[in-house]
Amino acid sequence: MTGKPGRTARGGAQTSAGDLLDLVRSGRAVTRGALQQMTGLSRATVGQRLDRLFRAGWLREGAGGPVDSPLGGRPAITLEFDGSHAVVLAADLDTRHARAALLTLTGEILAERAGTLVVEDGPETILDGLGRWFAGLLTETGHAPEAVCGIGLGVPGPVDSETGRVVQPPMMSGWDGYDIRGRLSRAFSEHTGAGAVPVLVDNDANLMAYGEQRTGYQDCRAFVLVKVSTGIGAGVVVDGALYRGVDGGAGDLGHIRVGTEALCRCGSYGCLAAVASGGAVARRLTDAGVPAASGSDVRDLLAAGHPEAAALAREAGRRVGDVLATVVTLLNPGVLMIAGDLAGTPFLTGVRELLYQRALPRSTAHLDVRTARLGERAGLIGAGALVVEHLYAPERVEERLSALGV
Repeated sequence: MTGKPGRTARGGAQTSAGDLLDLVRSGRAVTRGALQQMTGLSRATVGQRLDRLFRAGWLREGAGGPVDSPLGGRPAITLEFDGSHAVVLAADLDTRHARAALLTLTGEILAERAGTLVVEDGPETILDGLGRWFAGLLTETGHAPEAVCGIGLGVPGPVDSETGRVVQPPMMSGWDGYDIRGRLSRAFSEHTGAGAVPVLVDNDANLMAYGEQRTGYQDCRAFVLVKVSTGIGAGVVVDGALYRGVDGGAGDLGHIRVGTEALCRCGSYGCLAAVASGGAVARRLTDAGVPAASGSDVRDLLAAGHPEAAALAREAGRRVGDVLATVVTLLNPGVLMIAGDLAGTPFLTGVRELLYQRALPRSTAHLDVRTARLGERAGLIGAGALVVEHLYAPERVEERLSALGV
């Protein structure tokens, strides 16, 4: 990024308009004087670059802040990111259920919708349905489609973040390699009449982890969220950034072999998901005469205090905890969060039993094991945050300002 016009100053600091916006958004510099001090730019240059951000509607002046000079004087006017100039759409797909929301740029959910969407119906049907949901959310809130700056989507499968395409997803038949970004952008346009908008796609557990970490654990340098629903997956956030692996396959805990003969949906035998997922617990309950078609049915039984569901959830937690002992030893996270249909006291108890028994005491000495804070909204909030971080990254700010002609 260095070497571009307007991007370098004292000490090699990056000082484009996008970098100034980043400093303000992060709270590292929120006055003109502080921006000058951090960048080494002159007052006039800072003013010129801020003017572009004001004209785009991305910055506004706030209340007076601390006096910049040690000699005293009037309080400095603070600068704030103006989150009212656009909105974000987000959706979170599970295998049989979906949620969608309209969010502010600061992560507040303005409206949301949930309902049945079965991923096995295929990408054409599902993404067109999301386009209809998005149009309804905009109508409900009175927002113009042109106010949408981007769309974020979470899916229950591994995603190559460079292309936005799922890669050999065990639970998404017909989606492998499909152009999700392009189709969802078209569906949005078809149902709203607006132009194309950027679409970001990521794994659902990744987005849940990102949403939880960004809203409640920003100081946690290594954060792990494990979603246990129809399948089992993990999202890992290290130093504030998602860790995806080489091609989006990081965190696929459900397909670690655990030495059983159970057949998994991926076609292999002995996967963790085949014995410890919400779907696996649902099958065992059904075999025992307690009808349960999916992890969401198990969740309802657990909420009702069903004893057999609780016993099987605890057993599943022990199996997952055994695997998580290795994860914790490898990553040494500060927070291990359990989310999804099975997240609750029985499952969490089972996780803790095996995790603390198998992991090295050094690895768990500062570990906080807990259930999710945001519940089913975590993926939506994470998707919205990912879109905002993408669109307002310094290098992308420059591109967008130029496109706006400011």
